[in-house]
Amino acid sequence: MKFLIIRFSSIGDIVLTTPVIRCLKKQVVTAEVHFLTKKSFSGIALSNPFIDKVHSIEKEPEEIMQELIAEDFDYVIDLHNNLRTLKVKKALGKKTNSFRKLNIEKWLLTSFLKMDRLQDIHIVDRYLETVSEFGVTNDGAGLDYFIPEKDIVPQQDIPASHHAGYIGLVIGAAHNTKRYPAHKLEAFCKTILHPVIILGGKEDAAIGEQLAAIDPFKIYSACGKFNLNESADLVRRSKLVITNDTGLMHIASAFNKPIISLWGNTVPGFGMYPYYGQNFLSHQSGSPFDILEVDGLSCRPCSKIGYDKCPRGHFKCMENNSVERLLEKTAERITSQR
Repeated sequence: MKFLIIRFSSIGDIVLTTPVIRCLKKQVVTAEVHFLTKKSFSGIALSNPFIDKVHSIEKEPEEIMQELIAEDFDYVIDLHNNLRTLKVKKALGKKTNSFRKLNIEKWLLTSFLKMDRLQDIHIVDRYLETVSEFGVTNDGAGLDYFIPEKDIVPQQDIPASHHAGYIGLVIGAAHNTKRYPAHKLEAFCKTILHPVIILGGKEDAAIGEQLAAIDPFKIYSACGKFNLNESADLVRRSKLVITNDTGLMHIASAFNKPIISLWGNTVPGFGMYPYYGQNFLSHQSGSPFDILEVDGLSCRPCSKIGYDKCPRGHFKCMENNSVERLLEKTAERITSQR
């Protein structure tokens, strides 16, 4: 059977589809698995050995629609479920299974009503529902992330002061209301006694260098200096990952790293908190991750995605997320690894 799985974006969301890809490929013996995404994210899929072929677009599906039609798929597994995927499904005319986005439930929670009708079901398990009719079940192996050999970071590209181990501090996020504030990051970096590598994109380079300037021996900024796969490798090598609700958080989960996740205007209740396979969790004495969030705010969550700035102007969801608590949790995680 020939399957087309669709997820156009973004980094974290694509990583969260990997259990569907792996379980479908391994459990349906005749499965040929294709994956459709945006070109800017295709590198994640190209390295996945459970994907037979990757199709990609710049903006619109029409760019490769004839190519997709010619593949003559048997089934379409829609893990994005938006207007673009609707175009693909309509043009292909094949049997389709689409994941439940729960937009109404999320609206009820983010609106002034603040009604929580969401069940505690991780998005990975909702993704897996789309392939259950083929006898596919969760294999408990968690998320996948495959780093090509060419993107393994040479040891000499990591400061010697960090060779014995370091904390990965992810400062980026798609929206500002999901970012831990710069002044709090500074306070953390001034106090922490362990080597730290700052992780983020080119857009985070300025803040990364400011943080590195606090103590150039202890803190190294990798922001904008490495591509996504190389940054993933730095996550893989870290002792602990401290991160906003963003793509590298899910990559850290794929490598079973201990995580401290910082939550602002979004909430774990949306079903996108760190995800670990049951095979890994069964060997853990406790949770491999901590969630640091500010409870009791009448305005939170204000969006299922995020904003450029706090709609209320006070940004209490992050401003009240204390550095002291972060330092305490960091110390606990580091101590538990000794």
